[in-house]
Amino acid sequence: MTKNSKVKIIPLGGVDGIGMNITVFEYENDIIVVDCGISFPENDMLGVDLVIPDTTYLQKNADKVRAVILTHGHEDHIGAVPYFLKQLNTKIYGTRLTLGILESKLTEHGLTKTATLVEVKAGDKSTIGQFSIEYINVNHSMPDAVALCITTPVGKILYTGDFKIDFTPIGDKPIDLGRIADLGNKGIKLLMCDSTNSERPGYTPSERTIAASFDRIFYNLEKRVVIATFSSNVHRVQQIINASIKYNRKVAITGRSMLNVVKAANRLGYIDIPEGLIIDVSDMKRYSPNQITLVTTGSQGEPMSGLYRMAFGEHPTISLGASDLVILSASAIPGNEKLITKIINELCKRGVEVMNDSNEVHVTGHACREELKIMHSLVKAEFFIPIHGEYKHLTRHALLAKELGMEGRNIFLPEAGKVFELSKRGIRINGSVEAGQIMVDGYGVGDVGSVVLRDRKHLSEDGIIIVVASIDTENKELLSKPEIVSRGFVYVKESEALLDELENTAANIIGKYLNKGVTDIGTLKNKMRDELSAVIYSKIKRKPMILPIFSRIVL
Repeated sequence: MTKNSKVKIIPLGGVDGIGMNITVFEYENDIIVVDCGISFPENDMLGVDLVIPDTTYLQKNADKVRAVILTHGHEDHIGAVPYFLKQLNTKIYGTRLTLGILESKLTEHGLTKTATLVEVKAGDKSTIGQFSIEYINVNHSMPDAVALCITTPVGKILYTGDFKIDFTPIGDKPIDLGRIADLGNKGIKLLMCDSTNSERPGYTPSERTIAASFDRIFYNLEKRVVIATFSSNVHRVQQIINASIKYNRKVAITGRSMLNVVKAANRLGYIDIPEGLIIDVSDMKRYSPNQITLVTTGSQGEPMSGLYRMAFGEHPTISLGASDLVILSASAIPGNEKLITKIINELCKRGVEVMNDSNEVHVTGHACREELKIMHSLVKAEFFIPIHGEYKHLTRHALLAKELGMEGRNIFLPEAGKVFELSKRGIRINGSVEAGQIMVDGYGVGDVGSVVLRDRKHLSEDGIIIVVASIDTENKELLSKPEIVSRGFVYVKESEALLDELENTAANIIGKYLNKGVTDIGTLKNKMRDELSAVIYSKIKRKPMILPIFSRIVL
């Protein structure tokens, strides 16, 4: 190590929205990657299934990448790992449950034989290249979450991951504040800390408080209980199971991700399910409503999730009605509010009772302001970079650090792709690397970009007109009247006159340019788009997509 040695820290995601967490740490010829998650598609990403981070920088430096280290098993931290491994085959470090959940994803992608998974636990240390990583137990909304103390040649970095302070967690040990305080006393150069709840005052309630709510809801209830929650919220599922046992209810589970996580958690001993409690959804009809609890995906209104299909009557085996109570045991991820409201409205139309009071049936897994103050006070870091959240969360967290006495010049707000260089002397920003979002649509990864999304938005708003014509370019003649096919533009039976007029207009446009000696098919198509679009807009103030299909015929 020279006195000019520096560690590059590059967030490629997780700092400009909720989800898609991934951070790069680079020292000379060694790179480690912390987390590799997905995010939900935004409302204008029509047809997109999920969004993964752009890892172009890592692909360009593939020979340096030593490992991916996972802090816990939520989708926004592990969901993009299979896509990552298809580009870069490297070791994956994670705790037992985290890797257990990941394994089902790797199976779906056919990667189980090639992936190298390294299991670690809180208290362990790993040496990876010139980095040393210590795994520290923290509490979150699922078991086996860890913070990371990353020892580098220029100092220690504490990376909290997602965390909260819970002294009475479900089936887990409390956060290891003692070890965090010990590391703080020995000297932490940089703190990178979860900012998701930096705007919320006070403390996050313990997960155990949900038990009282479920007890009150289940008591003397004659309805079937349908609970939608995050599939990876193993603690919540355990509490649902406990309440069901107490009130003599069988439990059915639907939703692929929910089934996968519960299966993995049960196999690995992170959830306690008595023999005979779980039944198949097809067997629910054998029981009365007050004997059934149904656990499902869809708490965020995701299209094609279990709850979504039930709400819209599309589920093959489950229908909901007045004998059901649906509980949304999750808070809305920013941007998903409309999707959730849409599901609630559909459920209400079916006579379903809906409980959506997040304060009663949900506890967040992220630290609120008073817990963040505790973390900062114990760590006593020289420098601070807020992570995990929208930009407003990061700025609010930065202000909190100032309130606690940290100088503003030691606080840095991250952006995706921004390069921080940490040295013995301090931190500086040194440019940026390629970063952003890659959209996944079905089996297609990255083949949907801004142009495709713009076309999809155009089609969804204004429809399409296809103009079909045969042209004799040798004799500069239109061989027959153009045919117009309309989809999503106007209702054909009620707009025959308009379409006839547009066919005549299309014929006139082609004839005009053929008479001018224009025979290039590409040029004729462009003229058709421009002029027919102007005519349509002048008549009905719409701008459909216009797709000319011209065949060149030589007689």
